Amino acid sequence: MLQRPLLRVAFPSGLRRGSAMAAAGKSLSSLAEVEIDPDGTFKYILVRVQGGPGEQREIVRGTAAAEFHNHIFEKVSPEMEKLGFVCSCLGGGKIEHNSKDKKIRVFGLSTGYGKADHSVTVELLKKTYIDYEISWSDDKK
Repeated sequence: MLQRPLLRVAFPSGLRRGSAMAAAGKSLSSLAEVEIDPDGTFKYILVRVQGGPGEQREIVRGTAAAEFHNHIFEKVSPEMEKLGFVCSCLGGGKIEHNSKDKKIRVFGLSTGYGKADHSVTVELLKKTYIDYEISWSDDKK
């Protein structure tokens, strides 16, 4: 009986075999660009998510439930991995969200990940919160 050589498939770093199957049905465009708490001041991170070759986009995630910025990334990363994506944290900061006055302010930095590019974060926020006044600064508070 003739034996055929095993077919070896290389998976990009961070992807598992099951994840590759999930990625086939998902595209980066299906990801919500912004997921933040509806009110309050809280930590946020800017994340780059990579799909297929040359396919990437940035997303914003923020919540008051996170004591540290890495707590947000530790939740986001496995979620993206399950979808077959690889992600990296581009930095963090804080968001002050006032839904009553329709205002969002982006500021500060993450001691672990460094300061996110707040101008990128604001552009993503403007796509979701179209009728809000959104600003950013390099102030720490």
